[in-house]
Parts: sequence; C-alpha cells; structure tokens
Amino acid sequence: MSDPGPMSDKAQRGNFFEDFHFGEDIIHATPRTVTSGDVALYQALYGGRFAFPSSDEFSRAAGLERAPIDGLLTFHVVFGKTVPDISLNALANLGYADCLFKAPVFPGDTLAATSRVIGVKANSNGKTGTVYVRSTGRNQRSEEVLDYVRWVMVPKRDPASPAQRCLIAASSVF
Repeated sequence: MSDPGPMSDKAQRGNFFEDFHFGEDIIHATPRTVTSGDVALYQALYGGRFAFPSSDEFSRAAGLERAPIDGLLTFHVVFGKTVPDISLNALANLGYADCLFKAPVFPGDTLAATSRVIGVKANSNGKTGTVYVRSTGRNQRSEEVLDYVRWVMVPKRDPASPAQRCLIAASSVF
C-alpha cells in the first residue's frame, strides 16, 4: 500500500487557508449529548482531580443540582466538534487563550459549537497561514458553557495564490 501523502482524502475535505474569511461565523455540525458513560470513561482515564465533578454531595452543598462534568471534558467535547471545520488540515495547533468556563455541564446536556474567524494571517513561507478563531460551546438551552480562542497553522490550497490581507481583531483575541 502506498503512502497517501499530505493530500489524502482526509486533507482534501478539510478547509485550507483560503477558505477562512475574517468575521465568518461557522456553525459546527452535529451537537453532542454528554452521557454518564462519557463521564465514567473520562474519570477512569484521567481520575477525579476536583471536588465538584467528583461529588454530588459537595456540589449540592455549593448550590448545584448535582456533580457537573469535569471542565476539561467539556472543553474536549466542544473542541472536537470544531476540528472538521477548523483544523482537519492543520499542520499545527499553535495556541489557546482566554478560555472561560461559563456554566456547569451535566450528564445529559447536549453541546453545540460555533466559531468566529477573528484573524487570518499569511505566513512568510507563502505556503501556509495562521487562522485565529473564537469558539463557543452552548448547551441545549443555548446557554454559553465555554468560550476560548485558538490559532492554527493551515496550508494554502494553492501556494501560488495571492495572500489574504492580514486581519486580526486584537480585542477579540486576548
């Protein structure tokens, strides 16, 4: 079997640098319901590090209805929903910033993700560019549960195509 190389079917379905436009809103497909099985597997793999997701009693004493899921599981579910549209072709995830956990998530909640392109910058090599996005996760009641910024390096579809004008909304990034 031959090596499919960098332009395999997977890479052809993802977005390239030219596909991103400053100010564009992306609604990511297929919301995901977080199950108690997801929580059990996550805790088995990573362990319960914090009191809230580890104890219904502790959470109720603090005013929550029950133990929420671990915040990093929330992050991973929302992040995972963004990958096909933002970073399927990524050469590198360059950074994350301004991550805010805004509301607890419980087993049974369904999370949906949206992203806004807040920056595009061609790289000096002419073959790649950096895309900055602010991604938001919402539950089934449209309440924001998570908001963060990330930036990824993606290849240009055609290295000979002219570079996009560099636009970065500084106030939206950090």
